[in-house]
Amino acid sequence: MRAQAVPPAAAPIVVLPAAPKSSIHIRKIVVDASPLADTGINIAKFPALVQVLDARDISAGGTADAAQALNRQAAGVNLVNSQANPYQPNILYHGFELSPIQGTPAGLSVYVDGARFNLPFGDLAIMSALPDSAIHSLSVEDGNPLFGLNALGGAVDITMKTGFDDHGGEINLSGGSFGKLDANLQYGVQHGHVAAYVDLQERHEAGWRDLQSSDLQNFYGDLGWRGPNATLHVNATIANSVLNGPGTVPVQILRVAPSAQFTGPNVIADKYAKLTATLNTVISKTTSVQGVLYYDYLLEHLVNGNGPSDLPCGPGPDAGYLCQGGPGNPVATMRGGAPIPNFLPQPGPGGYYQYGQLDLNSTNTNGYGGSIQISNTTPLFGLHNHIIAGLSYDSGFTKYDAAAYDGGLLSLPRVFYTPPGIPHPGYKIDQPGTVPVGVVIRNAYYGAYVSDTLSLTDTFSITAGARFNIANIALHDQDPTDPNAPGVGLSGRHYYEHLNPALGFAENITPLTTLYGGYSEANAAPTPAELSCASPLDSCALANFLSGDPNLRQIVARTFAVGLRGATIGPGGSTFSYDADYYHTVTNDDVEFLQSPYNPLGTGYFSNIGNVRRAGFDLQLRLDATRWHAYFGYSRVNATYQNGFTTRSNNPAADANGNITVLPGDYLPGIPRNLFKAGGSYDVTPQWSIGLSGVAQTSSFLYGDAANLTPPLPGYVVLNLTTRYKLTPKLELFGVVDNITDTTYYNYGTFSPAGGVYVAQDPGFSNPRSYSIAAPIAGIVGVKVKF
Repeated sequence: MRAQAVPPAAAPIVVLPAAPKSSIHIRKIVVDASPLADTGINIAKFPALVQVLDARDISAGGTADAAQALNRQAAGVNLVNSQANPYQPNILYHGFELSPIQGTPAGLSVYVDGARFNLPFGDLAIMSALPDSAIHSLSVEDGNPLFGLNALGGAVDITMKTGFDDHGGEINLSGGSFGKLDANLQYGVQHGHVAAYVDLQERHEAGWRDLQSSDLQNFYGDLGWRGPNATLHVNATIANSVLNGPGTVPVQILRVAPSAQFTGPNVIADKYAKLTATLNTVISKTTSVQGVLYYDYLLEHLVNGNGPSDLPCGPGPDAGYLCQGGPGNPVATMRGGAPIPNFLPQPGPGGYYQYGQLDLNSTNTNGYGGSIQISNTTPLFGLHNHIIAGLSYDSGFTKYDAAAYDGGLLSLPRVFYTPPGIPHPGYKIDQPGTVPVGVVIRNAYYGAYVSDTLSLTDTFSITAGARFNIANIALHDQDPTDPNAPGVGLSGRHYYEHLNPALGFAENITPLTTLYGGYSEANAAPTPAELSCASPLDSCALANFLSGDPNLRQIVARTFAVGLRGATIGPGGSTFSYDADYYHTVTNDDVEFLQSPYNPLGTGYFSNIGNVRRAGFDLQLRLDATRWHAYFGYSRVNATYQNGFTTRSNNPAADANGNITVLPGDYLPGIPRNLFKAGGSYDVTPQWSIGLSGVAQTSSFLYGDAANLTPPLPGYVVLNLTTRYKLTPKLELFGVVDNITDTTYYNYGTFSPAGGVYVAQDPGFSNPRSYSIAAPIAGIVGVKVKF
C-alpha cells in the first residue's frame, strides 16, 4: 500500500492537515490489489475494508511493535497469548486467527514485499522474525482472494523500508521493567540509482514470571536499483530467538502466586532466514510487469515440560508399572512394547507422585516460491480500466521429528528432570496418542488470478476477480511403520483445488466519501500438520505429534461486506475521517483442534466441525489537528458455530464421560464480542508531546468451552501512557508506562487437568480453569538519536 500527495481534484478519501494558513493537501491512498506492489488502485475505488498502519503507528508505543500496534489501533483485532511470552501473541481478526505456534488453523495470509510469509508446515507466521522498526507500512485487507490460501478472514500485507524512502541513520536504545533492554540501529542511503537500507535489532527481557524470558536478534537488509523503467530489490532477513513462556496456570495458584509457572520448561527456539528478490518493470505507458522470488529457512526446536500423561497403575498385576492416564488403563509402553516401570514408587510431598512428561520437537523447513503478474491500464470502451493477472508458486520441504519422555517434576518450580538411574531425558514413550515421529513433508501450492477494476462513471466502479488455488501435499514416513499408527503410517498424498471469485462496487457519494460493498470467497487447504493429526486414535500433544490419519476437507469462506469511508475538513486545517463496515463470513468445513477421547490429559486431533459464522461491525473515527491527534474504534464480533458436535474436554461441566456437546449458536472461544480502542496525543510544546491509549474488551469463553457451559474469561480495560521530548531535531527522549492502573487481567484461558502434579502454592487445588496472566504496570525509558 502506498500514499502520495496529489492535487485536490484527484478526489481520494483521506486528507492530511496542512500547516496553518496554507491550503489543504489531499493524500492519495493506493491499495495493492494483489500481494505484489506497484499495481494498486485508488482506495476510492476499492470495494473492501483496508486499514493501514505506517512506521509512526507501529512505534507509537515507544519501541516499534507491529502486533501491539494492531492491537492498539486496528479495528476487529485482539490478541491472545497462550504461551505468556510477550513476543508470541496470537493475532485474531474478525474471529480468524494467525499464530506463531504450531497447531492453530491459520485464517489470515501474510505477505512481506510480495512474498508469502506463512510457513509451509503449519501456515503459521512468526512475526517476531521481522524487525518491527524496519517495517515501512502494514495493512489489513478484507475480502480479496488474490492473497491466496488462508485469506479466509483477510490478509496482512507488509512493506519493508528501503534506502530510496528512508535516508540517514537512527539509533534507538531503551530499557525498563522486568529487565527489558532494546537496541536498534537502522540506516538508509541512496547514491543515484542505487540505494541500501539495513536494520539491526537486539531485544532481551527477563520477564516478571517464573522462568519467563526473551532473547531476540534480528537483521534486515535491502539493496535496490532504480532505472527509468525498472526497479529491482534484493533483501535478506535473518532472525534468532529463544523464548520462554510460562503458559497458563490454574486460577487457584494465580491467586496465591501470580508469577507462578505450572510446569516447565516451555521453550521455543527459532533460527529463521529469508532471501527475496522483487522486480517491477514498465513495458509501456499502460503496461507493467512485477515479479518476486524468495527462499526461506526455519529451524525450530520446542521443549515442553508437562504434567504426566502416564501415572502408576495402582494395586494389581501392573503395580510395578505406569499406565496411560493412571489406574484402569493400558500399561504405558516404550518403543518395542516394553512397559515403563513405576520409577517413583514413593509418594511425593502431599501424596502426589511427581511424574512429568517432556515433549521434544524439531522442525526444519526450506521454503521457496515466486509470483509473476502483468498490470494494464488501457481504457476499455473509453472507460478507465485496470486489470492485473498473475501466477504464483509456493513450495516447501520439511523434516519434522517429535518424541515424548516420561520423567519427573521438581517440586518447585515444577520443571522436568530425569531422576537418578533413569535414561536421559527419560523413558521414550511409544503408545497410542504419543507416537514418535520422523517424517518428511513436501507441499506445493499453485495459484492463478485475475482482477479488473472498471470505472463505469466518474464516481462508480466495479471490481471483479478470481483466483484458482491448487494444493499438493505429500508425507513420507522416515521411521519403520509403527503398530500405533493406522494404515501405512505417516505416508500419504493429498490434493485440493478451489476457484475463489470476488465481485464488488465502490460509489463516490462525494469527493471524500465512498460507499462500497462486495462478495468474495477464499479457501484454506489443510496444512501438513493438520493432515497428519486428524484421528482421535493417534492424537497430538499440542499439535506436536503426527500420525497417519484420514483426509480433512478444505475450508471455504464466503464473505459479504458493505461499508462507508470518508473524511471532512474542519476548522484550522483539522480533518475528521471515518470508516464503518459490516461483514458476514461463513466458513464451510471449518477445522478445529479437539481433545482426544482416548487420552484426556491434553492431547488432541484436528477435525472438520461444520460451518462457522463470523459477522460483525467496525466503526473507526479519527481527528487530526495542528496539535491534537485522536482516534476511537469499536468492533462487534459475533463468531458462532452453525453445526453441533461432541468433543472431549477437561471442562468441569462435561458429562460423566468427559464430553461436552456444542450446539448451533454457541460462541467460539477466545473471541470477545465487543472491542473498544481509543487514544490520542497532544503537543504541549513544539518539543514535548504526551499520549494516552486504551484497549478494552468484553468477556470471552475459555478454550475448551466451545459449548459455553462455564463462566467466561473476564473482560478488561488497559491504559498506556507515552511521552516524548525533543532535545534537538536529532535527539529525542521518550518514556512509556504500560498498564498505568496496574490492572490484573488475563489474555487467554483454558482448562488444565487437576491433580497429578504437586503444587506447593495450593496443594489441594481442584479447579481446572487455567489462565495466562498479563503483565502488571511496567515502564521503559529510551533515547533516539538520528544522524
